[in-house]
Amino acid sequence: MPNTAASAPKIRLSNLALEGFRPFFLFGALYAALSILLWVPWYLGFLHVPTALSPIAWHQHELLFGYVPAIIAGFLLTAMPNWTKRKKLTGTPLALLFALWLAGRLATFLSEYTGLTVASAINLAFLVVLGLYALREVVAAKNKRNYKLAAVIGLLAAAQALFLYEFYRFAHVEIAGRLAIAAIILMIAIVGGRIIPNFTANWLRKNNPGREPPSFGRFDLAVMVISTAALAAWPAVPRWDALATPAAILMLLAGVLQLVRQARWCPERTRYEPLVTILHVAFLFIPLGFVLTGIALITDDASFASAGIHAWTSGAIGAMTLAVMTRATRGHSGQSLHAPASTVLVIYLPVVAAALLRIVAALAPQHTMLLLPLAGLLWVLAFCGYAILYGKFILRR
Repeated sequence: MPNTAASAPKIRLSNLALEGFRPFFLFGALYAALSILLWVPWYLGFLHVPTALSPIAWHQHELLFGYVPAIIAGFLLTAMPNWTKRKKLTGTPLALLFALWLAGRLATFLSEYTGLTVASAINLAFLVVLGLYALREVVAAKNKRNYKLAAVIGLLAAAQALFLYEFYRFAHVEIAGRLAIAAIILMIAIVGGRIIPNFTANWLRKNNPGREPPSFGRFDLAVMVISTAALAAWPAVPRWDALATPAAILMLLAGVLQLVRQARWCPERTRYEPLVTILHVAFLFIPLGFVLTGIALITDDASFASAGIHAWTSGAIGAMTLAVMTRATRGHSGQSLHAPASTVLVIYLPVVAAALLRIVAALAPQHTMLLLPLAGLLWVLAFCGYAILYGKFILRR
């Protein structure tokens, strides 16, 4: 009889260096949970973090330039070899890139002692290295379709550089944060517009034959052009008030059009497979963010502005990254492309509920002391849930 114990997959830390998604998804999820565990009590006055940033600025920075770049790295390093047919990054080079990201987290956390310039330089170096690597791969493969993803990483790097300047000059950050959110939402709209219809169509053909999402066409292109224009105008509004009304119109139009665009992807026909449904649920926060931000620009209402930002960050970014992380981890570790009940209950439902509560907290600030900790706990549950349920797949071959 074969020795099944000897042939069973073994969990090893060395397996983290096999593929890009392994270290970046696992430690990105753990960091997403840890950062909120620290930030909520710090923001409410019960804790101090030894960083030179204010609580709000640190929260912004570590989501936009800490967590998100880790997930972008994990996704691109795993997906690009399929797009370009080139060798994937593994072993020591992957470990060094991960170490650079981790150094950025430590330097930012301890910047009260080390200074923000050092932390900013390390964080910027990670984005520059990742962007140049992505650009090299797509150029070498003449994969022009994905040049824009390297450009978005460049925008994120520019936002990182601007973040330090803004904080030093004004003691708070607005334009850099908006620029980073705009770049990330643009990337989700680009990648989501590619993978969501594709994954939906693949599942429908096997499990629910009938109407399928249409191919990318002129309507989709028009929606993306309008959305890009809205996202480009939004960071400039604080310095040029005259842009507020045109940006608001573009935001509202983009929100409606993105919702129509998504409706064409047959979201209602995927309700029997949560691994696909969560992609549609997460994408819904994109049009919601456009609409809430458009209302904020028209009314000059800070509550709507915060709600729009959190629809994009807690909702679109939080839920979409977990949706992609769970699917990619299952697919690349030989698991079935089906989300079991544990994934739905421990990961998907908590992250969506956290996003909704964060939006409500922004619109009803009088309930912040109740809603903010509850949203934080649900966020932590979702990301710890990913690390616990999917860490075993990441750490074995």
